[in-house]
Amino acid sequence: MGEFGGIDFGPLEDLIGVWEGGTGVDVAPEPDGAETNPYYETITYSAVGNVTNAESQKLSAVHYHQIVSRKSDGEVFHNETGYWMWDSRSETIMHSLVIPRAVCVLAGGNYTGEKDQDGRIIINVAASIDDENWKIIQSPFMLENARTKEFRQEVLIGNGRLSYSETTILDIYGKDFEHTDQNELILNQT
Repeated sequence: MGEFGGIDFGPLEDLIGVWEGGTGVDVAPEPDGAETNPYYETITYSAVGNVTNAESQKLSAVHYHQIVSRKSDGEVFHNETGYWMWDSRSETIMHSLVIPRAVCVLAGGNYTGEKDQDGRIIINVAASIDDENWKIIQSPFMLENARTKEFRQEVLIGNGRLSYSETTILDIYGKDFEHTDQNELILNQT
């Protein structure tokens, strides 16, 4: 872990840059089962800098914008923005995200130096509709028709590669469904 522009971004430092990947797989709910969509995407991470909360908590923040398109027709089917934040004092990673379906997530987890066999940083965050700290907020329509109950995400970063897998538990079409996404991206520019 190191610094970028004189700011300690901790395990988030290697995110900064433009990432592209074309091996994504989205498994989404349908009324009669599941739909699998291969996809490609670009994620742009930008350094925000340090943020101080209540004059006592110091966070380093990275903003991102993710655009995901179906391979079958090039249509953008996911557009997400948010922030990754690092609190070095408590070793807490936070991921706030928003999608234009009237759903917002604040997921969190601890990072204490975990790496995979290739030396890539492992980040895990989670949120739940019932969690007191790491919440999911959604519109009344979504609560009634496609309730997001839980969100889990694992990100591996290092050596110019970023891999992620995420699971969103939805209450939709009268049942619980594990909506999953995964992809591996390559750093295109810093």
